[in-house]
Amino acid sequence: MERTYVMVKPDGVARGLIGKIITRFEDKGLNLVSAKLLQMDEALAKAHYQEHVGKPFFDDLVSFITSGPIFAMVLEGDEAISVARKMMGETNPLEATPGTIRADFAVHMNRNVIHGSDSEASAKREIGLFFKPEELTSAKRADWNWI
Repeated sequence: MERTYVMVKPDGVARGLIGKIITRFEDKGLNLVSAKLLQMDEALAKAHYQEHVGKPFFDDLVSFITSGPIFAMVLEGDEAISVARKMMGETNPLEATPGTIRADFAVHMNRNVIHGSDSEASAKREIGLFFKPEELTSAKRADWNWI
């Protein structure tokens, strides 16, 4: 089983989309391993988006992600990283396939509702930024034999 980090960004939280987004992942067969609502501070935001340091949009990205609460979660399942990213859709919602989270709920690239790890290394790093090991559960879904 693979784990991935997924975050509902401040725009998604403010619009009341957390439940709809979790439902999509659970309906697909991914297991919610841990989750929490939190306010990201500037230090955590800079650590999370470290690969974008020095890019022209970095300051706006940090400002946005710290502008309101985020909903952080860890999902688990077969190929969880690629499954979650496919379900999220393209970063630019205008290019996202209909039926994806970004196509259905976002209208602007800078307010695209959701973030998800793009690799095993990113998932491990991001999970470590937001969750202590003891916060991660190992309960298995009862329906995994059927998915």
